[in-house]
Amino acid sequence: MLKGFKDFLLRGNVLDLAVAVVVGAAFTAIVTAFTSNIVDPLIASFGGANEMGFGFQITDNPETFVNIGAVLTAAINFVIIAAVVYFILIVPYTHAKKRFTVAEEAALTDVDLLTEIRDLLAGEADRQPS
Repeated sequence: MLKGFKDFLLRGNVLDLAVAVVVGAAFTAIVTAFTSNIVDPLIASFGGANEMGFGFQITDNPETFVNIGAVLTAAINFVIIAAVVYFILIVPYTHAKKRFTVAEEAALTDVDLLTEIRDLLAGEADRQPS
């Protein structure tokens, strides 16, 4: 049981996953800083004179402020991260996979397969001495 766990750890997948998590966290911090410091102020500017930003308050209590700007910022944050993951990871991976994998032959029907076997057997019968 421990040997299997050791093999799993040393296979390399765990290391690749750990690197991906660290790089992903660092990239998320960059995108969050971008959206917090650039996108947030731009969205808050649509709030007009409201000092809380883009949104509305339900009652006189400041805790009831519905912050639409924060939701828009989170959506923009998600779209940026998803676009980077797609264009930096997925597109090159699929391109490399197409380039370096052998294309599988088209699936033969039963008739095609039987015809191929018949032709091979007929070729062997012609080569055998009489």
